[in-house]
Amino acid sequence: MTRLADLLATVFERRQRGERVRPRFEDRPLPELAHALLGSAGEASGLALAEAVLARYEALDDAGRRDFLSEVARTMDIDPRAVRAALEGYEARPARDTYQAFAAAAEPPRQELIRRLNQAPGATTRLVRMRADLLRLGRGDPPLEALDQDFRHLFASWFNRGFLVLRRISWESPAHILEKIIAYEAVHAIDSWDDLRRRLQPEDRRCYAFFHPAMPDEPLIFVEVALTRGVPSSIQALLAEDRPPLPAEEADAAVFYSISNCQKGLSGISFGNSLIKQVAADLAADLPQLSTFVTLSPIPRLVEWLEREGVAWDPADPERMRRLAAWYLLNAKGRDGMPFDPVARFHLGNGAIVHAVHADADVSPKGRAQSGGAMVNYLYDLGKVAQNHEAFVARREVRASAEVRALAERAQISPTEER
Repeated sequence: MTRLADLLATVFERRQRGERVRPRFEDRPLPELAHALLGSAGEASGLALAEAVLARYEALDDAGRRDFLSEVARTMDIDPRAVRAALEGYEARPARDTYQAFAAAAEPPRQELIRRLNQAPGATTRLVRMRADLLRLGRGDPPLEALDQDFRHLFASWFNRGFLVLRRISWESPAHILEKIIAYEAVHAIDSWDDLRRRLQPEDRRCYAFFHPAMPDEPLIFVEVALTRGVPSSIQALLAEDRPPLPAEEADAAVFYSISNCQKGLSGISFGNSLIKQVAADLAADLPQLSTFVTLSPIPRLVEWLEREGVAWDPADPERMRRLAAWYLLNAKGRDGMPFDPVARFHLGNGAIVHAVHADADVSPKGRAQSGGAMVNYLYDLGKVAQNHEAFVARREVRASAEVRALAERAQISPTEER
């Protein structure tokens, strides 16, 4: 009874505290509440202020949210003169106190605001959504883009790989998680619960997701895996409703056929590299007969690039589509000298190589529209991933199989000036 009495006393105390402070918040402008949160010293008042700021923000329309974010970006920026003075002090006398003064001057107060907002219940998820608003509303606005860098800086630490939890998603997973897998699938749409069951329940199918302890019900990124015999060349065949399941112990290849980022507010925070490598390592431990780890990936900007460059293409000529796709993956570059194709940048940056190119591999309307139906296998050789990654990062070297290089050489495309 004593414990129950203590619990009830705590509940009523918190309720009364909330009733005392809430009226003070309702009549104060939202930017004023944000500044008050920065100046708060008490844990209880800070927590209440953080909740008030987030709740008031979430009640705003897009115009109101943009105004608030702009106010935060403008009034909580660094003071360049203070930064210069602190840097000069550190240069004149490098020591703990002068470095501490420089570090404090160089960090804008809005970073501390974000940290303090994170005190509120469920705040991490809410701040991720706030950054999604910022990315959507602040494009092309320098102060808002600077504020986004503050979010990104903090999120890179908060969502460090060391804090992430890898969980297998199965047909027995909670329904609210399964619903989010359906909603967040970004590569090959899941059309129904039966479609989802076909991707999760058979023993030759796997799905894994990263979660964060502060967002236990929100997958951050997930990958769908097919266990196969040999390397597949068609997504429709891989996902066919009437395909016979393969006993897991008979598979010799693990195929990563769909990787979906789930949180727009975590754009630019890389999880895919760690996810693929962790899943590959776990599968290799569980199924030691697996010898090949590949993707079956879309080539989402192939048609765009062909039409931009005036290159004739015809999906009815599968051999030419294979050659064009091979040449594009090995040679098409953006302004920064990196591969033009975003999926290629991702997998090559993770240490994979371009392994094989297939025509008529995705005959869906989306597949035809973005790549003329072509798809690509990226090979993850676990013993060479680090070496391939270094070659790509240091020299922007696109490594590929001999077959793909031979295809590209027969494509008969004259290099054009990248625009």
